[in-house]
Amino acid sequence: MPKGYIIARVSIEDEGAYKTYAELARIAMQKYGARILARGGRYEALEGSARPRNVILEFDTFEAALTYWKSNEYQDARKHRIGAAEIELCAVEGV
Repeated sequence: MPKGYIIARVSIEDEGAYKTYAELARIAMQKYGARILARGGRYEALEGSARPRNVILEFDTFEAALTYWKSNEYQDARKHRIGAAEIELCAVEGV
């Protein structure tokens, strides 16, 4: 069965609120089996625009990635991110 990934491209505007979001999101990641493949670190825009923070989470399945995102735990964390960061977030099925 193909893995599922959540990919986030982030520009943080409020470090304090984003830190709270990240701490709460980590609790949801642990509960729903996310494996962090990339979080922050070096990046280089090869084509198009880029954001300074990039995150890739791996899940056992695409459905598990969606379950994480829809979970009460993640949605509670997300409330702290709204207004604290500009973000593009997508779920992708692996091969």
